[in-house]
Amino acid sequence: MSADCCSSKSTELEKLARQADQRRVLVLVLAINAVMFVLEFGAGIIAGSAALMADASDMLGDAIVYAVSLYALARSDRWKAGAAMLKGVVILGLGIGIAVNVVLKIQSGVPPSATLMLVFGALALAANLVCLRLLTRFRHQDVNMASTFECSRNDVINNCGVLVAAGLVWWLASPWPDIVIGVLMALIFLRSALRVIADAAPQLRAA
Repeated sequence: MSADCCSSKSTELEKLARQADQRRVLVLVLAINAVMFVLEFGAGIIAGSAALMADASDMLGDAIVYAVSLYALARSDRWKAGAAMLKGVVILGLGIGIAVNVVLKIQSGVPPSATLMLVFGALALAANLVCLRLLTRFRHQDVNMASTFECSRNDVINNCGVLVAAGLVWWLASPWPDIVIGVLMALIFLRSALRVIADAAPQLRAA
């Protein structure tokens, strides 16, 4: 009986420690994304870059996603599945917003500032690589953390796209690389949203 009690207590303590560890990481990546949203979105407006503003919007979306993850962290599987579903909806909304921004960029036809795109795209990439490294060890623990890792991985892909767009804008003196990367980012968002929603839906029903 005593051995069973100690074993049960050890398991519970391990679970609580893991949640506390998750919470510290989520708070840290939330702060990183919130700061980077302000910096990158401001740079995107000044540069006139659809890709940079899309990437910054993703930072804002991730800050919201991490806040939702923190809320669901110590709750039931139903709450975690619901949080993952909400994140999928947020990602979907961002994808639609990026697509609208791209249409507006096509109408203006003005090339963005390649220099600002390179500087802030590189800064955002460094920030997101840190976030991805922090989240990697939690990605298989539950659907909530898995969807959070998915968001961070998308960020790294988007940052690379911004840097590619910046190089091509500088080389070609054309807005089209920025527009093309914006379209690709919108497609990545939509694909990721469908994946997160598809993973969360059966768990939400089961819970």
